[in-house]
Amino acid sequence: MSLIDRDDTQDRVEALVRDADIEVIPLRGVNEKLAVVPAGTTLTITCSAKFGLERTLEYTALAVKAGYQVVPHLAARQVADAAALRDFIGRLDDLGVTDLYVIGGDATEPAGAYSSSAELLEDLAGIDHGIKTIGVACYPEGHPAIPDATLLEALQRKQPFANYMVSQLCFDHGAITRWLRKVRGAGITLPLHVGLAAPLQIRKLAELSLKIGVGSSLRYLTKQHGFVGNVLRGSSYQPEQLLAQMGSDLSSGELAIERVHLFSFNQIAPTVEWQARIAGPATRA
Repeated sequence: MSLIDRDDTQDRVEALVRDADIEVIPLRGVNEKLAVVPAGTTLTITCSAKFGLERTLEYTALAVKAGYQVVPHLAARQVADAAALRDFIGRLDDLGVTDLYVIGGDATEPAGAYSSSAELLEDLAGIDHGIKTIGVACYPEGHPAIPDATLLEALQRKQPFANYMVSQLCFDHGAITRWLRKVRGAGITLPLHVGLAAPLQIRKLAELSLKIGVGSSLRYLTKQHGFVGNVLRGSSYQPEQLLAQMGSDLSSGELAIERVHLFSFNQIAPTVEWQARIAGPATRA
């Protein structure tokens, strides 16, 4: 890589870090942690079977009121029927929310009509609403319970209803770019938001990675030079390194890497401090 290429990559890394979305889990008290987040930052609010749709809506409203751009998650398997879908979307309209991230969800049994995000997206297309931008999930390292061919078919089915895709947490830059080239060849053109872990302590990050089912990516991380020493020292994972390793691929028109989605695990202050260290103070309005 030439000096010019390195400079271009550094500029791109800084821009992606500066403008990254921060994922927030709607746990009690997290709204107090948001005081350190610059106004205008995009926050995404998760949706889980444990907390339900109401909790997502509650914290979406809090984040909107605090002045953030907000992207609520909507888990299809938690939506009972088309009426419940219209109600959820109507409440987002009332809040002025125009971006939505639709996932299948981790509920063992669907609450009602929707077992996949594709089914919900198809019904959503028939509803009058103010949502302008929709994101969907993708899995560069696969899914422990779903074959790769099925994942690709699902992404092809979702693509007509979506504007971007967000990748599962991954620590292997090569896995991301290899997968991207493969799906681009299969006709997937959605811009990618790279799912990136915030700079947590490596020991904690390893524990969380196993819990959320990204063991293959974690195995890649453990093979990296100095991993054991970093664990023993309590060092933090440095997410900017993964981006830097992607080099010119970050700016490739073919690969269409658009943004970064930070999995903060509600470690909000360290995430914001890392952004400022890598990219400088935020200048958002």
